[in-house]
Amino acid sequence: MNPPHSLRLVERDADGVDLAFRADVLAGLSEPQKAVPARWFYDDAGSQLFEDITQLPEYYPTRAETEILSSRAADIAGLIGKGRAVVEFGSGSSVKTPLLLSAIAPSAYVPLDIAGDFLRASSAVLAGKFPGLAVLPVEADFMRRVELPDEVAGLPKLGFFPGSTIGNMIARTATDLLRSMRETLGEGALLLIGMDLVKDERVLLAAYDDAAGVTAAFNRNLLVRINRELDGDIPLDAFAHEARWNDPFARIEMHLVARRDVSFTVSGQTFDMAAGTSIHTENSHKFTKRSAQMLLAASGWEPRARWTDEARQFSLVLAESRPPRSAP
Repeated sequence: MNPPHSLRLVERDADGVDLAFRADVLAGLSEPQKAVPARWFYDDAGSQLFEDITQLPEYYPTRAETEILSSRAADIAGLIGKGRAVVEFGSGSSVKTPLLLSAIAPSAYVPLDIAGDFLRASSAVLAGKFPGLAVLPVEADFMRRVELPDEVAGLPKLGFFPGSTIGNMIARTATDLLRSMRETLGEGALLLIGMDLVKDERVLLAAYDDAAGVTAAFNRNLLVRINRELDGDIPLDAFAHEARWNDPFARIEMHLVARRDVSFTVSGQTFDMAAGTSIHTENSHKFTKRSAQMLLAASGWEPRARWTDEARQFSLVLAESRPPRSAP
């Protein structure tokens, strides 16, 4: 079947500006260490650039996760069972999704993404591959609870959150997101989540600063989006992409570093930056088995199974939503 028009849950002002985007950018640029949340990378251009990144030789996560979904499909399907509504958080182009859908025979597929045009295009492609499956795209910010379509209200749910996007968030935000996923999916739901693993620093830095410069273009596209959607005049040539390994926090950081002293305006507000200071645009936390389990448990998810690729670079974890407990 062809997908219906997507539900649209993004709040915009009379000029069509995403209110949350503007609020996050203005707040982040006002901080001593300027920062913009990584979720705002994903306008249509940013979403396409990220898909290009996943094909780069340096970028191992997509290949590793695809390997797990392909080689362990029977094990994953056996634990999930058939007939669930699959809710994918931040679906992007849904490249890995067909592997999961083919294995578990779901009753419906609900992709959630903030990039509406990209969401609708990828949903149409996936619906063509699975003509008997109800595909119900929802344009929404999944960082908070999302009201799912009525068609899946009474169905058991499987959340799908591939790509280690959870690593983009600091622990507090990651915990909040996983709790909001529990609220979206309901008690008794399952969650299949990708979590990247701690590994050699050289491998990590190469994955986030590729030789072809695609990741640099992806990072700078955030400034392009700010200029376009928030009436900004940020000089693009004044900023350089930089990837850093922060060992105490076990994360790769991406920054846009000012090449010179620079002043610019966004939505009528003026901001000044000295040469060498940066806008912190992304964290990508890497996990051990223990840290992954602790994060999930703190958010009301009980890990049930864990799989890694042959090189042990990446993990997929299946967890179950549990009611909160008032005591041990």
